[in-house]
Amino acid sequence: MRSLALALSWLTVLPVRTGAPSDGEAAGALRWAPVVGGALGACAGLLVWGLGAAGVPAPAAGLLAVGFLALATRGMHVDGLADTADGLGSYGPPERALAVMKDGGAGPFAVVTLLVVLGVQAAGLASVGGGRVVAAGALACAVGRVGFSWVARRGVPAARPGGLGASVAGSQPRWVPLVWWAVLAAAGYAFAGWRGPAAVLLSALVTIGLSAHTARRFGGMSGDVLGAAAELGTAATLLVLVTAP
Repeated sequence: MRSLALALSWLTVLPVRTGAPSDGEAAGALRWAPVVGGALGACAGLLVWGLGAAGVPAPAAGLLAVGFLALATRGMHVDGLADTADGLGSYGPPERALAVMKDGGAGPFAVVTLLVVLGVQAAGLASVGGGRVVAAGALACAVGRVGFSWVARRGVPAARPGGLGASVAGSQPRWVPLVWWAVLAAAGYAFAGWRGPAAVLLSALVTIGLSAHTARRFGGMSGDVLGAAAELGTAATLLVLVTAP
């Protein structure tokens, strides 16, 4: 339960006090991330449903829900996505890419990536009809957070010393994300038929590709890549869930 408390402290704005975590607790927190993400996604879905019932246009409701998710996570995942995009766009050696990511500004690669990825998320949430948006939001955000475990799997070193990335790098057995993807694919099938497993599959492929590319470009994984995996995985899941047959 301490790992769950740590996941809530790290991944939400909730004022959960945990103290200094051990390595095992930090690793355990990543395994709880899909549960925390699912709860946040359900809240975002409830927001879309409630705003729609109040007469707010669906596109505006979707954008507000994405804004809620950013606020509820302190903007960490969005910031990680932006920094990862700028690092990959630098076309320099790992040291140059990591310096660009640490700079804190948002370059053109970051801006375009944020517009596209968050736009897909907002449009996806806006396109799910009625109360089904609650389940869709929960599934998408849970699937996105499975990416944490894959990015921090054993065999992938930290790109730089210190920070969240260094504390969890190489901490996850490969079976952890595989089991989560399988469980969520089954849940997705119960909710959306073939689109559920297809959505999880696309998210998994995006995460695997991102992890492989960033590990090569940056010399390992970082906390920014964790955030990028979450946002891209969420967007990929929603995109498939609302795709017409």
